[in-house]
Amino acid sequence: MSVALMAVGGLVLLLVALVLVPRGWWKVLASGWPVLVSAPMAVAVAVGLVVLVTGVLLWRRDGVKREVSAAPTPPDRQVRPLRSWVIPVGVVLVGVVTWAAVTWLQGSVPAVGDQVERAKLRIESIRTGMTIGAAVTAAFALLLAFRRQQLAERTQQATEYDAGEKRVTELYVKAADQLGSDKAPVRLAGLYALERLAQDNFIHRQSIVEVICAYLRMPYTPPDDQPTATPPADGPDPTAPTATTGDRDKPAVDPREERQVRLAAQRILARHLRPTTTPEGEPHPLYWGPKVTLDLTEAVLTDLDLNDCHLNNATFTRTHFSGNAWFAGATFNDSAWFVGATFNDSAFFAGAKFNYGAWFVGATFSGGAW
Repeated sequence: MSVALMAVGGLVLLLVALVLVPRGWWKVLASGWPVLVSAPMAVAVAVGLVVLVTGVLLWRRDGVKREVSAAPTPPDRQVRPLRSWVIPVGVVLVGVVTWAAVTWLQGSVPAVGDQVERAKLRIESIRTGMTIGAAVTAAFALLLAFRRQQLAERTQQATEYDAGEKRVTELYVKAADQLGSDKAPVRLAGLYALERLAQDNFIHRQSIVEVICAYLRMPYTPPDDQPTATPPADGPDPTAPTATTGDRDKPAVDPREERQVRLAAQRILARHLRPTTTPEGEPHPLYWGPKVTLDLTEAVLTDLDLNDCHLNNATFTRTHFSGNAWFAGATFNDSAWFVGATFNDSAFFAGAKFNYGAWFVGATFSGGAW
């Protein structure tokens, strides 16, 4: 839209320069006195300037909006190949405009005066007509140069887009690999790397949320829910983390460290699902929008805090809630599934809004439920 407005404004100004201005020049030559700008010329110039300035302002505004996100911008629509008849038609158009300008100016030569003066005016008209033809040629060449520049910019944009997508993919894969580490600090680093990647690339937010949800769906037994046993007097404590699991090549994961990693994953989800606002009244940049969906089927969640969050199509089917589960003031914009969920402690739903439907079939509440 902005480019079209700039093109229209520039075209109007070009038409004014090619059509109306030479007529005023010939009035000056014929009368010997300056001629004021006519009303149609003034209106055309004003309209052209307004349209051109509007296009520039819209283009700058669109550019500012695009700079808000650090995500790579996909290239614009592909430019169609230049048709083979464009250049010949342009040459013919230049010739026709030049001939028409010379003919019109020759007819505008006044019949008064001696023969020498009329010959000078005719020669001057030919020069002016050729100048108009040169101006049209320059305008046509400018359009071709603009097209070449546009192709170069789009090629550069496609190159930058490919490089940005490659960088995003590399960061995504590296962060996902960190989540599979046996060291809790490395897993935490992977979670925060995914969070930063989703914050800068809004088109990847849902997929990153799905990765975090998939991590929370992995089998896990909280330390408080693990069975305890009386250790033998001369043996190790069975509740203490061991060096290896059933897989001799993979070290065991300390459930207490894993608890901290999972709490961090839950806080990341909650932090970006609360629709806070800035002092200017605009949505906070940390809010990822109401379209983010959560699938925490059969996940093990510890002290989950989703107070005041906005959820869209949230699934907690057969989810195990260890500790308190906080949903106070939460808004469920789509379906909310708690089928077969287990709440080991208190569940807080005070002030929660279910805009579509909520299913708690087979849910078990071991503590209080609000």
